[in-house]
Amino acid sequence: MNDKAGRTVRRWLEPTTALNRFKPPPGIMRGLAATERQRARYGFWIGDFGLLINQNTTSEVLERWVVYPLPNVSSWFLGLINLRGNLVPVFDVKRFLQLEEGSREKRWLLILDQGAGAVGLFIDGLPQPASTRHALPRLPPLPAVLRLHIAGGYMQDDRTWLEFDHRSFFQSLGEQAAGMS
Repeated sequence: MNDKAGRTVRRWLEPTTALNRFKPPPGIMRGLAATERQRARYGFWIGDFGLLINQNTTSEVLERWVVYPLPNVSSWFLGLINLRGNLVPVFDVKRFLQLEEGSREKRWLLILDQGAGAVGLFIDGLPQPASTRHALPRLPPLPAVLRLHIAGGYMQDDRTWLEFDHRSFFQSLGEQAAGMS
């Protein structure tokens, strides 16, 4: 497309179009069979817990952010970020679950969902593909506050991935945060 002076004008992609163009880094999908690649799921780690991102959930990882703290809230409710004009609450789930703060090279902020339903949480490492071919017959021991939001689990290369209902989990966190202020 050209402007009146004949210069080429760049058109920006719509945000959802740009986000859906994500291509995993080369080689990361090599270990999955072709049929599994078509329905590959992504998961993230918080401490020793591998949590799966629900299918059809919009997600993005931020490397840089500014969290605006709120007064008189729990230490695990870190505050809000401004994400393209939307205020998104940010939680430290590791602190909420009272997990050890192991040394981490870099903190990543994962945003799940969009608009009024968006939430942010810190994760250990970038999301990675996870296989859901080998269902667990029973779940491993989990903190009670997390167990309520886990529907099942899968084993992949001696790692456990858990079906995580982030919407119900963060709704309960929001209710707790509202009750504490």
